[in-house]
Amino acid sequence: MSVVESVRNVLWARRRQPDQLVYGVALAHERFGPDELLEQAVEAERAGFDVVCCSDHLAPWWEPGHPAPAHCANPWVWLGAAGQLTSSVSLGPAVTALTHRYNPVVVAQQIATLELMNPGRAFLAVGSGEAMNEVPAGLDWPSPEEQLARTEEALTIVTRLLEGRTVDFDGRWFHARGARLYAVPDRSPPVFMSAFGEQAAEIAGRLADGVWTLADPRSVPEVVSSYRRSSERAGREPGEIVLQGMFAWDESDDAALESAREWKPILVKENYSEDIHEPGRIQANGREAVSDLTFKTMGLFSADPQDHVRKIKALRQFGPTAIVLMNVSGNNPVAALRTYGESVLPRLRE
Repeated sequence: MSVVESVRNVLWARRRQPDQLVYGVALAHERFGPDELLEQAVEAERAGFDVVCCSDHLAPWWEPGHPAPAHCANPWVWLGAAGQLTSSVSLGPAVTALTHRYNPVVVAQQIATLELMNPGRAFLAVGSGEAMNEVPAGLDWPSPEEQLARTEEALTIVTRLLEGRTVDFDGRWFHARGARLYAVPDRSPPVFMSAFGEQAAEIAGRLADGVWTLADPRSVPEVVSSYRRSSERAGREPGEIVLQGMFAWDESDDAALESAREWKPILVKENYSEDIHEPGRIQANGREAVSDLTFKTMGLFSADPQDHVRKIKALRQFGPTAIVLMNVSGNNPVAALRTYGESVLPRLRE
């Protein structure tokens, strides 16, 4: 993409940006147990976050106990409980992979049920996932092209069901025979597609209600451009642009960084595209490929709330409608949320 086109698409996104951005927090099933995450969900709503979402993992990014514990509880069971303990935040998984482990008919039923139990609050973010979560469920990890093709088939089934249609679908990997939802919410939950590059963003433009991408200045313009073009070609009004990053707060900058160090593997491209499914190997890739300097560049690790405010404000230049930050504060996750409620979110909304 040319510099001119990149600037043009960022300016387009900024013109669509609402006066008040939506701010969300992503809670990590890989790192914390479900009861701990319920406490974090309640604290996040109290702090003033608009969205509470959770990861959807069968396996963690590191070997359990080296250096951090690992849990990976079921997100759908957890979301039902989180909905009952909160009253206003939007709720959903971020993201649920549609490659193999989940049947798309069941995913549509699950998100529709979450919306019925929490009217106006549910959303679904989907993507192509990682080998660590699909290979243990029996999949021979496919090429990146097949990963996206599988995701597109499954997403087609999900969106049609949420539209209230009876679905017959005979794809290469997924099938439906007279499938329909019988418990149908008044509002169809919005569906977002995770995209790291142009191909996934193109699918988002055709099938989803928005695109969910990493808050990486190197890739955001390309993703936004592809999403915009695809939406326009499909005759659809472009929807939400969600940027996701990560943050850790602690009593010192060094402590904040140290509490999040196990998350380095999420920055390694091969951990998504290749058949790498053993937590120890995933962890080693992160340790070898991601320096502390790179890690700090891609996240918010600071004891000073103003550092968090400054870096989050810098993301606004890309024109997001929502910014979601994963809480990777391993030592003090609840204290980190309180700090955001007291000293970060109010300044972002000034």
